[in-house]
Amino acid sequence: MSNAKNIIDNLKNQGANPDKSQINLINELCNLNIRRKFPFYKMLFNDGPSGIYIWGDVGRGKTLVTKAYLDELNRDDIKSFHYIDLMSFIHEELNINSGIKNPLLKVSKSLTKNISIIFIDEFQVEDVADAMIIGDLLKLISKQGTKIILTSNAHPNDLYKDGLQRQKFLASIQIFLKDINIQKLEGGVDYRTRNIIKFDNSNSKETISNKKIFTFIKDNFGIDQQKSNQIIINDRKFGCKLISNNILWIEFIDFFREPTASKDYIYISEKFDWIFISNFEEIDDDSIDMIRRFISFIDITYRNNSKIKFFFNGIDIENIYTGSKIDNLWVRCSSRLSEMETKEYLMNNQLKSKNKN
Repeated sequence: MSNAKNIIDNLKNQGANPDKSQINLINELCNLNIRRKFPFYKMLFNDGPSGIYIWGDVGRGKTLVTKAYLDELNRDDIKSFHYIDLMSFIHEELNINSGIKNPLLKVSKSLTKNISIIFIDEFQVEDVADAMIIGDLLKLISKQGTKIILTSNAHPNDLYKDGLQRQKFLASIQIFLKDINIQKLEGGVDYRTRNIIKFDNSNSKETISNKKIFTFIKDNFGIDQQKSNQIIINDRKFGCKLISNNILWIEFIDFFREPTASKDYIYISEKFDWIFISNFEEIDDDSIDMIRRFISFIDITYRNNSKIKFFFNGIDIENIYTGSKIDNLWVRCSSRLSEMETKEYLMNNQLKSKNKN
C-alpha cells in the first residue's frame, strides 16, 4: 500500500506543489488494490477496478504524479511503456507469433508474466492497426490480473476520433473501460511548460548536449527510450532526433537542409504540442535556401501559436543568419524568435491551445 503523504512530499521536493485535483488523483491511485501475482490470481480475488484512466490537459502532471506513485510503491513487478513503444513491441511480437492460434493472447500472457502493474503513458490511438487490437489487448492484460494505469490528453469517448472502423474500436475498448476508474486531472498549473521555460539556455554560451536535452524530454514527457529517428510528413520521410504523440525534436542543420515546404511546416505546427530544435549553426548566403525554409517555418509556427524550445548552441539569435541578401526577412524572423522564447509567449499560447480544445 502506497502512502499519499510520501508521494505529496516527494513531489514538493521536486518543486511541484500538488493542487487539489492532483491530490485527488494521488488518493485514487493509492486506493488501487495491488497484490503480488501468482497462478489463479484472478479467480481467487475480486480486488476492485482493473486500473485507472487518467486524462486532462497537456502539462497538468499526469505522468509526473503517476511516476511519483510508482516510485513510492518501489516494486519490481511494474512495467512502464510509452504508448508508441508498447504498440511497436506488440506488433513485433504478433509478427513473430503469427503462425499460432490467438497470438494476441500469447503476447499478453508474456507481457504480464509476474507483472502486477502496467503503466501506459500518452495513450492516444491514431493508427488503424493499433485501433483494431488495443481494446482486446487491454482486456487480456486485465484478465491476467495485471492492473493498468493509462494517461491521455483525451477523454475515452474522444479516442480515435474519425478513425477507420471506429465503431469496432469503440465496441472493443468500452468493455475494458467499464471495469476501470476514469479520472480527470482538472486544469491548473502547466508543470511541463513551467519546466521548459526554466530549462533556458538562450543566454548561455555553452552548448547543451543531446544527452542533456533527451534526459530533460524524458523526465518531462515520460519517454523512456530514444527510438524514433524518422518522421513522415506528407508521404515523405525526414530525419529527426525524437518523435512522440505530441512532441517532435529536430536538428536545425539536418532538417532545414532538406527540401521542405510550407505544407510540411503546417503539418508539424498542427500535429505537435511541443517542438524542440537543436544544433543551430551560423548560415550565410551560400545556404540561403536553408535560411529561407527556416524563416517560412517560423512564420507559420508563430502564426499558429506553436510552442517551440530552441537550443541555439550559444549563437546569438541575430547572428544565425550572417548573410545580407534577405536581411529584411531575417530582422522579422529574429524578432519572432526572441518573442517565442519568452515566458509570456509560451504561457499565453498554452491558454490558447486549451481554448481551442
